[in-house]
Amino acid sequence: MKRLTPYLLVSPYLLHFLVFVAFPVGFSVVLTFHDWNIISPMKWVGLANYGRVFRDREFWQAVWNTLRFLVVHIPLQIAIALFLAELLNRTIRGAAFFRAAFFLPVIVSGVVVTILWQQLYSFNSGLLNRGLVGLGLGRVGWLDDPDVAMYSIAVMATWKNVGLYVILFLVGLQSVPEQYYEAADLEGATTWQKFRYITLPIINPTLFTVVVLSTIGGFSLFIEPYIMTEGGPLNSTLSAVMYIYKQAFQYYHMGYSATLGFCFALIILLVVIVQRRYVEKEV
Repeated sequence: MKRLTPYLLVSPYLLHFLVFVAFPVGFSVVLTFHDWNIISPMKWVGLANYGRVFRDREFWQAVWNTLRFLVVHIPLQIAIALFLAELLNRTIRGAAFFRAAFFLPVIVSGVVVTILWQQLYSFNSGLLNRGLVGLGLGRVGWLDDPDVAMYSIAVMATWKNVGLYVILFLVGLQSVPEQYYEAADLEGATTWQKFRYITLPIINPTLFTVVVLSTIGGFSLFIEPYIMTEGGPLNSTLSAVMYIYKQAFQYYHMGYSATLGFCFALIILLVVIVQRRYVEKEV
């Protein structure tokens, strides 16, 4: 019985892993070699699904849209989160309230936040355009202009998620020994020099973690374009995850959708490897 005790203790996790991780991944691998619409029996197609990926212009446009989103979202999110964390790391009145306020959007439903910002971005009645008209400026098609829509979504996603990274940066900033700043003050260092040569190197592991988490979170972009624009206008906000979802649950191309998922996961892996090569540094 004593020999069985360790296995009994880990059995709940092992069962969860087999049912919700191992089986879905294994079944997805099998699906990539089949054509299946859920109703009809699976039909073996070999590597045809993989060949179709390279010819699918709409998928690569969705990947490009996602990368455009990341180019704006990640730097903006990191800059704002680090700036706010620096402010909250100082002794200010009501610091606990501001920390909770910045984190609140993170725990609010993504659907609720998306609908709220959809109203703010409305062309005719949105608060942003009403403000622009009040200033004597013209309305902006925040969600109607193909050149602007994805960047509008990036700003909204930054507002939604920045609170989490504020907390992460705040933890990293509080780990910086105060005597380093005192020594720098004695040497006549400026605020920027202290930030560049003391703060950044010490919070480097936190910065790398935030970059990776932001990247993975950005690649999973789905709720925002699905609710706000449905991928439009002219597929300018069609994200890769949204396209995979459409292939699976609108067109019922389950095998091709699984293939797209694996190819997209490979793209994410390559991006993270590049980030690890060029972003992560030894402290």
